[in-house]
Amino acid sequence: MNEPVVLGIESTCDETAAAVVRGHDLLSNVVASSMDEHARYGGVIPEIASRAHAEAFVPVVSKALADAGMSVSDVDAIAVSAGPGLAGCLAVGVSGAKALAWAANKPIYGINHVIGHIAVTQLQFGAFPPDTLALIVSGGHTSLLHVGDVARHIDVVGTTLDDAAGECFDKVARLLGFPYPGGPHIDRHAQAGDPHAIKVPQGLTQGRAGREHPYDFSFSGVKTAVARWIEERRAQGLDVPVDDVCASLADSVAGVLARKAMRGCEQYGSRTLIVGGGFSANSQLRAKLLEVGAEHGVEVRVPELRLCTDNGAMVAMLGVNLVEAGVAPSSPDFPIDSAMPLDRICM
Repeated sequence: MNEPVVLGIESTCDETAAAVVRGHDLLSNVVASSMDEHARYGGVIPEIASRAHAEAFVPVVSKALADAGMSVSDVDAIAVSAGPGLAGCLAVGVSGAKALAWAANKPIYGINHVIGHIAVTQLQFGAFPPDTLALIVSGGHTSLLHVGDVARHIDVVGTTLDDAAGECFDKVARLLGFPYPGGPHIDRHAQAGDPHAIKVPQGLTQGRAGREHPYDFSFSGVKTAVARWIEERRAQGLDVPVDDVCASLADSVAGVLARKAMRGCEQYGSRTLIVGGGFSANSQLRAKLLEVGAEHGVEVRVPELRLCTDNGAMVAMLGVNLVEAGVAPSSPDFPIDSAMPLDRICM
């Protein structure tokens, strides 16, 4: 069998994206973001995002095919994110992809876009070794997953019990007066600060909670502790050392993520850790994971920045995995699932 060619389409949040992948080769990757339209509101507004997807869908998909030197008749299958994500946004992408698949008589796969964040690393690092563990860190997800077979079997090892790492950063950023999205601003200021200046708690790592939830994550208490510290400083008429706050927060969150990921690797005998999701662009986390991975003899695969945030390449790459594994396409009338469980790979 020749290497399958898959068109991937992504519209779970504020990026409209499409890409074409042949085998493990990325032929095109186009992303249109509506982030600037949401910035004034301090977060993503689903209705605005859905309208932006409707406007960008045809131009983005057309450019992805053109950049790959193909038409839709040249692809073997179409893959589209069916969840998890914002329902209105998912509906636009899935409806468009279904129409395209029907018109071109192509099989379609409605995929879990979080699993796409795992699959995309193959474009940079190649196939997965056995017993690979994956750390997914994004605005809405912080999860540890065991990759038995990226096309057929994923086990959830740990997940967030409240705020994900990205949510924690965005909420603290708002307190510090940073515009949305706050993560990049905290990252930049953290590079100039002292990571030990402020004592920041590390959720679910100590005592009974740590024993009962060895692989789960909780960043709500971290956000609250930092918020109270900032409020107390301001109440006393003192300046808030922004760089130190950002550095201490980033160091705490990165430390928790790295330690729990390494504990998971030990539990499963994993010598490879895949990192995915928009928050994996954070420089403190990338550095901490590489440092702790080297100490534990674990290869840490962190994708290049353009493959961290939501993109069509990750959807197309997972589609290639599904085609190569002989997984049956989704039914033409498959639904979206805004809360798709992480152990479901395809609809």
